[in-house]
Amino acid sequence: MSRTWLTVDTDDAHHRPWQQGHPTRSKDPDGLSTARQPSTTWLSSLRRFGAWVKRTGHPVTVFVIEDQLHHPDSRDALLNLAEACGGLLTFGSHGSSHRAWGAWPEDPEGLVMAVKASLEANAAAFGDQAKPWFRAPSGYVAPWMALPLAKAGIVLDSSINPSRLVRRKAGPARRWTDVAHAMDEAGVVERPWHVHRGWPTCGPALHLPGLAGRARRAWRNLPPLLSVEEVEDVTMQDEDVTTVYWHVTDHARRRGNWEPPLRAT
Repeated sequence: MSRTWLTVDTDDAHHRPWQQGHPTRSKDPDGLSTARQPSTTWLSSLRRFGAWVKRTGHPVTVFVIEDQLHHPDSRDALLNLAEACGGLLTFGSHGSSHRAWGAWPEDPEGLVMAVKASLEANAAAFGDQAKPWFRAPSGYVAPWMALPLAKAGIVLDSSINPSRLVRRKAGPARRWTDVAHAMDEAGVVERPWHVHRGWPTCGPALHLPGLAGRARRAWRNLPPLLSVEEVEDVTMQDEDVTTVYWHVTDHARRRGNWEPPLRAT
């Protein structure tokens, strides 16, 4: 039977592609002048997310951006979250500084170094809760990235949003199938995001006009959630897993009352 894997990205306002990390879309492409101070919205959202996890008992994988572990305020907030939620949370890599690697020219060595550093930072912060799992910043993932990810120690990737609406993020050929094939060839298990009849349902799609209603309906019809004991099954290629994600800052919506639109369990 299929199971649903809940995942969250920890992007703050300064991690958005219009701000930094993208070669053409960003005001600060290399992210060298972007301040790393966490916003008050991010800090309060993280607390609300933790409260939701503890109240529901749902296991969630949190994809963390490494630079958040280098600023004392965001690091303390993440460590408090990990301690408060314990075994309900696992932590993966969302890159080192939210650089959209798939949108830049190929740089295998740079990607290996960045991902290794991110995994090491997660291991130091979260111990056994840290996992060698990766999600590409801003959803830009090109086929060339598969081998460097494997070389860095990644065993699972969850970056593919298999919708034609965002195929520009799949590398020069704009084919998600090419990315999936490259991951398979590199020995990396791929867990694409859930779509509904080709329409995005995760991340921003939960809130964008024209997509939000469909996305929320799709979430309410998801398969049963993975249990804590089943979360590691996401790394098994033959397991039927449906993957969804939202942003931690979504918990600031609706005056702090927003929750993932899951069917009551």
